[in-house]
Amino acid sequence: MRSRMVQTNGVTLRVTEAGEPGAPPAVLLHGFPELAFSWRHQIRALADAGYHVLAPDQRGYGGSDRPAAVDAYNVVELVADVVGLLDDVGARRAAVVGHDFGAVVAWAAPLLHPERFSAVAGLSLPPVPRPRVPTTQAFGRMFGDHFFYILYFQEPGPADAELAADPATTLRKLFAEPPDDAAAARRMLAPGPEGLLARIPEPGGLPDWISTEDFGVYVDEFTRNGFTAPLNWYRCFDRNWELMAAPPAATIAVPALFVGGTADATLAYTQRHRAREVVTGDYREVMIDGAGHWLTEECPDRVTRLLLDFLSESGAK
Repeated sequence: MRSRMVQTNGVTLRVTEAGEPGAPPAVLLHGFPELAFSWRHQIRALADAGYHVLAPDQRGYGGSDRPAAVDAYNVVELVADVVGLLDDVGARRAAVVGHDFGAVVAWAAPLLHPERFSAVAGLSLPPVPRPRVPTTQAFGRMFGDHFFYILYFQEPGPADAELAADPATTLRKLFAEPPDDAAAARRMLAPGPEGLLARIPEPGGLPDWISTEDFGVYVDEFTRNGFTAPLNWYRCFDRNWELMAAPPAATIAVPALFVGGTADATLAYTQRHRAREVVTGDYREVMIDGAGHWLTEECPDRVTRLLLDFLSESGAK
């Protein structure tokens, strides 16, 4: 693996790269609060299988540029960053894979630039149809006066300060498996002025899928850069709703894969059953029994195998 800086779409991204230039490209897009480092278990395996792997720290993260404007993080710009990476390596088309918020970008890519993407996979977030009302309004209707972290993230300032006050605690709590008892669920949703972290019990330690050394990579990066730029992605939800009203492609026509974990709490408010309203090409869903949200690290070998099989079957190679 090697790291280099790539200028694309008006920003400079730090990209982790592996495999031979000119080989079929596969772009891996991380989510929140992650980095290209989150794909470390998959990058080498995909490169060894014959793919040219590009895993950027997406704009706002890690070693990449962090534009100040909130609107700089809308999905059209994020997908254009990926297209610029393809241009940089001279690739006409690529497979794109995203996890969490990276999956939002991945699912949008073949809608916004259908000629540039040959296959798409999303981890932890399925393809969902555009809501009838702006996204934050839809979440407001869904959760009423209950606390919901995405709505809490909308106002610049409070969440930024809370998450940045102690990045190690923030990341330890976000990476922890959510408790499954009813009292904990009520605490997470209870109305009130408390922020996000106060609602999450202090975990006993790190989850068994991440080492102290690897966890330190995340802590160092988010200590250095803070959380404002990553949170700005969430502040573009309604802007994204506007921008995706009439994309160049009405549906995703290329082969598509969704991988989720049966213990992932975020799937409680996504509409997996409506994927076929978005995807008209070949579509497969795989649910990993007992897995939570952080699939690339919780079950790396299973995710790698699923991606290799999908890319091979989709003709991406």
